[in-house]
Amino acid sequence: MATDAQRRLSASTDPVERLRLQCLIRGSSGIKGLSRTFKIMDDDSNRSLDVKEFLKGLNDYGISIEKEEAMAVFQQFDRDGSGTIDFDEFLIALRPQMSEARKEVVMQAFRKLDKTGDGVITVEDLRGVYNAKCHPKYQNGEWSEDQVFRTFLDSFDSPYDKDGKVTKEEFINYYCGVSASIDTDVYFIIMMRHAWKL
Repeated sequence: MATDAQRRLSASTDPVERLRLQCLIRGSSGIKGLSRTFKIMDDDSNRSLDVKEFLKGLNDYGISIEKEEAMAVFQQFDRDGSGTIDFDEFLIALRPQMSEARKEVVMQAFRKLDKTGDGVITVEDLRGVYNAKCHPKYQNGEWSEDQVFRTFLDSFDSPYDKDGKVTKEEFINYYCGVSASIDTDVYFIIMMRHAWKL
């Protein structure tokens, strides 16, 4: 991944793609590292970055980027001209796209969990598909089966709208993050098939 990103960086002219490639040069956790740096920069915890926080975060993470290029990236995400960018939207857009093979195996897992086929995974969908009785907190009596299911769903759910329902978009978004840290399609597909018994 790092070698491929290094090779592609010299030919890329798109500022967002160049930033993505510079993160990927650091390996599979490069984008996560930038995310951690931005979390540190977000002093007021409002999940948005102003220009100063954005530029300082890039610099602190060691991204080699001209100020003009960084400003072009920032402006591309500051769609409303407010002078801030949404932290999560930025990081989601920075992740590499999943291949069709990866998307397909993610959708197989989603369809397996979505027993009702309504496009949303709920606690009721999980019954009979996910065994809560193996969870340590269920076994020691601390949590009920429903609490185990709800915690499981929360890991996929949008961080600011934990409603106990996981949409197809939220599920795919979760696995986009996982995918960004896995180099090959083969390994990702094996991991998904094993995890979800597909």
